[in-house]
Amino acid sequence: MTRNSSRDQTFQRIKEVRAEAIEHTRLARALAVERRDLMQELLDGGLSQADIARELGVSRQAIQKMMALS
Repeated sequence: MTRNSSRDQTFQRIKEVRAEAIEHTRLARALAVERRDLMQELLDGGLSQADIARELGVSRQAIQKMMALS
């Protein structure tokens, strides 16, 4: 394998990894929105942030941060 061929393969892999990372970021954002919407349903149903935090095993502050995401 020539040096240029190896370099081209490396660049191609970098591009593939970048595309995968972009897709993962998109999915993570969509899931964060869904998580926030689900927690809002619980809040609208009368649960407190502390109740949700206890059930999920996180702090109330973590719930506040999750709810603040747009």
